[in-house]
Amino acid sequence: KGMVGLAWAENGFRHMTNSKRPVNVPEDLKGLKMRTMENPIHIEAYKQFGILPTPMAFTEVFTALQQGTVDGQENPLSVITAAKLDQVQKYLSLTGHVYSPAVFLMNKAQWEKLSEADKQAFLDAASEGVKANRARVDDDERKAVADLRARGMIVAENVDKAKFQTALGPAYADFARRFGQANIDRIRNYASKT
Repeated sequence: KGMVGLAWAENGFRHMTNSKRPVNVPEDLKGLKMRTMENPIHIEAYKQFGILPTPMAFTEVFTALQQGTVDGQENPLSVITAAKLDQVQKYLSLTGHVYSPAVFLMNKAQWEKLSEADKQAFLDAASEGVKANRARVDDDERKAVADLRARGMIVAENVDKAKFQTALGPAYADFARRFGQANIDRIRNYASKT
């Protein structure tokens, strides 16, 4: 309500970092205090891995990691690199557990004041912005792992994603009750095609 979507961009896939141990299977996460977004779906899912989810604003994450308030966090590689989380985290696990889209939005009232030509200009600019965004994310993804290794992080690349999916079984059952099995099936079927 009140917004017009101009384009879909992305931030990349989210991966886990922590200061305690390498993570290759869900059992490796048991007992870790992990910062997560203030998102009830993520919190419920992370509980299935044995994580002690700790929701907090991103602005608090570096200090919380530094002080040991939390053991780890999860973000796209570009964020992990830009925020210099390697300074307070030893382990990076390429879990790719959540895709992080980004949406270019505009206030609907302002949109409706624009001429058709101006609307098209905004749509064209958003389209170009998405191209630049995706190129940056692709570049970040290519360079980040080597960069983080060079900065001293230990990288777990052989994460058993099938075990992570299996561990989410109880969460999927809960989500199916809450949101409808058909919706869960549509999401899972779409994800399996990509």
